[in-house]
Amino acid sequence: MSFLLVSMMKKVITSIRNPLIKKILTLQEKPRERRREEQIIIEGVREISQAVTAGFTLTTLLHCPDIFSEENVAQLISDTRTSCDIIEISRDVFNRLAYRQDSGGMIGCAHYLKKTLSSLDLSQNPLMLVLESVEKPGNLGAILRTADAASLSAVIICDAQTDLYNPNTIRASLGTIFTNQIVVASSTETISWLRENKIVSFATALSGKTGYHEADFSQSAAIIMGSEAEGLSDQWLKNADLLIKIPMLGKVDSLNVSASAAIVIFEAMRQRGFNIFHHPL
Repeated sequence: MSFLLVSMMKKVITSIRNPLIKKILTLQEKPRERRREEQIIIEGVREISQAVTAGFTLTTLLHCPDIFSEENVAQLISDTRTSCDIIEISRDVFNRLAYRQDSGGMIGCAHYLKKTLSSLDLSQNPLMLVLESVEKPGNLGAILRTADAASLSAVIICDAQTDLYNPNTIRASLGTIFTNQIVVASSTETISWLRENKIVSFATALSGKTGYHEADFSQSAAIIMGSEAEGLSDQWLKNADLLIKIPMLGKVDSLNVSASAAIVIFEAMRQRGFNIFHHPL
């Protein structure tokens, strides 16, 4: 039996009152604690693998042997070349920690991985998405799935109203929070950075005069979207290069922001012949 498996067997937690389990629950529930500790909780075999591939450093890996065997844990560690504390937990403890029933019996703790605008690795003709004041973790997660599907160069989150690493965001993204280049920045910083890098900004707005399908996304472009409740701020409306809109023919005047993002992003990809301009994650 390998040293890895022996070490896992020596660390077993069966009580939700265990200090480590309490700490993980706190990190799950409180954004302030995640920021203070600079740690996030990642649930699911696929999500953990994606996070490690993206450069996140695992500090602790919990596994429930009733769901995910020790041999599979060893294979996962070998595949990802991860070195961290590996702890066995009971099914009761896992059920208390898990947000999903289909996450494969694995939960990891990892250090934050912070990117800045200046650290973004962009192609010569990038296509990116900028989100201002996103409020709902589920919407953010769904948008990140679209960003991954379209292989966007980057996603920039401005003046966020929700924590990027909210467990519901990670869950809704199906792990694509780790496959996208994501930066959190202020709107002021982002507007300046887009101009410096000669990236044309297309802001979606009810006041837009140009249909999204009429805009030219073949150039270096950033699609700007605001919250469902408030839309984009005056700062973006005044500083964007072009205001665009999705024609609405029914009774309502707007769509869910994740649906709007998908519509505009894939129109941009259609114009580009669905060529990939992706970062090297």
